[in-house]
Amino acid sequence: MSEPRLTDRALYLQRLGFDTPPAPTLETLRQLQLRHTGVFPFENLTTLSGEPVLIDLPSIEQKVLHDGRGGYCYELNNLFLALLQELGFDARAISGRVVMGQPEGSWTARTHRLSLVIINDVRYITDVGFGGMVPTAPLLLDTRAEQPTPHESYRIDLHVDGFTLRANVAGEWRAMYIFDLQRQEDIDFAVGNWYVSTHPESSFVKQLMVARTGEGWRRTLNNGSYAIHRIGHDSERREVTDVQELIGLLGSEFGIRVPEQAQLARTLKRLIAAPQ
Repeated sequence: MSEPRLTDRALYLQRLGFDTPPAPTLETLRQLQLRHTGVFPFENLTTLSGEPVLIDLPSIEQKVLHDGRGGYCYELNNLFLALLQELGFDARAISGRVVMGQPEGSWTARTHRLSLVIINDVRYITDVGFGGMVPTAPLLLDTRAEQPTPHESYRIDLHVDGFTLRANVAGEWRAMYIFDLQRQEDIDFAVGNWYVSTHPESSFVKQLMVARTGEGWRRTLNNGSYAIHRIGHDSERREVTDVQELIGLLGSEFGIRVPEQAQLARTLKRLIAAPQ
């Protein structure tokens, strides 16, 4: 798979709190992943606007670094992988099947992108594009033990078809996604991106999904349902029913510069008016 170069690595690193390129160590990876999920939100406004989701590196850089936007896995994990490779990490893209919220044993389409990183011969997965349950630390691939992160604990189960990532949610080990280490090319991600951004049954074209992390909390927005999840506390929830309030919330709580686009505004208004 081709490995295009970032055009503004210095700005990218500055947004993540680094004035100079850090060494490719496990501690660097931990800091990068945690900060990335807090600085660059997960969001799908482009699919709701009816515009194509461009996943070439220059387009992602423009959107995320210059236009005040976030993105989803095909954007955020693509950008993050380019940064890791330029910093000298041994890293490559892999893919998975999202099963969060599905019955146990479900086998869904291969529509998630993440990365495999090898540090001192030890394999980790890193993911900065998994919405409201994104892991906020790299996870050891070759252990079945519970792995704490700054937010929830995770574990990786091994099975005949690869691996299942699980998160401990309210004491229950819920499946997040299934993945394997099969080689992926640009065309594989182009196909997955086309499906999630255009297929009428894709959740990305049917609902607003936004997420961001911070110290001890996660913020999520699903259509008009806004929630703050704090570690060790009950979640705070409220409904947003006014589209201008929603746009303001996207800016103030998620750091998103919402584009002034007529179809997007109409879609957001319709989604928050629909029964939840």
